[in-house]
Amino acid sequence: MQSPKELGRYLKNARQGKSLTLRAVEKSTNISNAYLSQLECGKIKNPSPTMLHKLSQLYHLSYAAVMQLAGYPVPHKEGESKASRFAARLGPVTEEEENELLDYLDFLRSKRKRGDL
Repeated sequence: MQSPKELGRYLKNARQGKSLTLRAVEKSTNISNAYLSQLECGKIKNPSPTMLHKLSQLYHLSYAAVMQLAGYPVPHKEGESKASRFAARLGPVTEEEENELLDYLDFLRSKRKRGDL
C-alpha cells in the first residue's frame, strides 16, 4: 500500500498546479476543505473513491493513478506499458519539468552503470 502522505503530496501539488485554494476545491466538488486538508496532510488512511474521482476530474489527473496511490487495487490495461503508468502518476508536467526529469533519470542511469547505486 502506498503512503497516505504520498497521495496527499500528489493531490496538493495538483491543486496548487491549478492555482486552486482549498475553498475553491470545496466549492467545485462539495468536499469539505477540512477533509481536503486532512487528505493532503496524509491523515486520511482510506479516502473515499468517490471523492478521489471528483478530485481527479477537477485536477485532470488519472483516476487509476490516484486510486493506486490511495492503495486501492487497480487493474492494468492489457498492453499498457510501465512508462504510460508512470506518466499517469506524474500528471501534467511542464516542458521544463519534463527536461529536468529526463536529466535526472540520465544521471541515475549513469550512476548505476558506474556501480555507484
